[in-house]
Amino acid sequence: MTDKIPVTVLTGYLGAGKTTLLNRILSEPHGKKYAVIVNEFGEIGIDNDLVVGADEEVFEMNNGCICCTVRGDLVRILDGLMKRKGKFDAIIVETTGLADPAPVAQTFFIDENVGRRTKLDAVVTVADAKWLNDRLKDAPEAKNQIAFADVILINKTDLVTPEELAEVEARIRGINPYAKVHKTQRAQIALSEVLERNAFDLDRILDIEPEFLEGDGHDHDHHHDHDHGHGHDHHHDHDHKHAHSHGGLKHYHDEDMQSISLRSDKPLNPDKFFPWVQDLVQKEGPNILRCKGILAFKDDDARFVFQGVHMILDGDHQRPWKDGEKRDSRIVFIGRNLPGKKIAEGFESCVA
Repeated sequence: MTDKIPVTVLTGYLGAGKTTLLNRILSEPHGKKYAVIVNEFGEIGIDNDLVVGADEEVFEMNNGCICCTVRGDLVRILDGLMKRKGKFDAIIVETTGLADPAPVAQTFFIDENVGRRTKLDAVVTVADAKWLNDRLKDAPEAKNQIAFADVILINKTDLVTPEELAEVEARIRGINPYAKVHKTQRAQIALSEVLERNAFDLDRILDIEPEFLEGDGHDHDHHHDHDHGHGHDHHHDHDHKHAHSHGGLKHYHDEDMQSISLRSDKPLNPDKFFPWVQDLVQKEGPNILRCKGILAFKDDDARFVFQGVHMILDGDHQRPWKDGEKRDSRIVFIGRNLPGKKIAEGFESCVA
């Protein structure tokens, strides 16, 4: 697994600040070798003084990174990158402003050639603090980009008041309570917060989503269509302001995008769970943007971890349960108009 090259999918509306972030990756002396795949060189406006060599579609930058355009076929471009000398530390794929990140993300699960040599690392969305609220009203893609993200940068925070910023953050949390949110100006963020995050790595679901997994002392067998208060032991982590009035943030329920979080402290029967979840993603797949979970199966001493994008599921045993570790099963779905009650009942019926 470890020799696979991590791929970050970078998404966000035109003007949100993706280009600024890409230019930093291509110009800063970070000592890493990154490959950046952009849609159009025109859009990114590469500083020619930084280009040390170019052949066909590929620009070599003086900090050791390369930049190329994706002409139609991502798989072909990735193939070409794999054939180049020297190994990349990571690959960054920029999606167009209007694109839904799902098809790009799915490439890494579906295409065997690609999947053998690369792994999806994280979906990073750059959002414009000033315009995001308007975009969420008029553009379904903007909502998909927020719902799909593992990491969200609320950029251009200097252009809004603290109240407006709190409003934007509450909206984001209403759509996706699980992403790591950073507030930035001019996309100034440590690249380590954005690249090589391992957000899709099943072994590290835990580190990435403390709230998702530590739970919050509530019993969520009755299902909540929203981000719960999530324990108050996170005060040290100022990236997680919870969207509850006591945290100073309003709580939004997005009209058509929800997150459903389920938990069971009874062991599950794998012979019931797998057919149920397969059937669910077949039927609701187009509406399920992301799902992930950690499962405790009956008579199984290892935790099973899975995640999915639309209809594609991927899962594996992760590690043995530790002594004294609570063997809970937890699962989360983010999507549009999901039948929450039906999903909760289905999950309940998988108990061994």
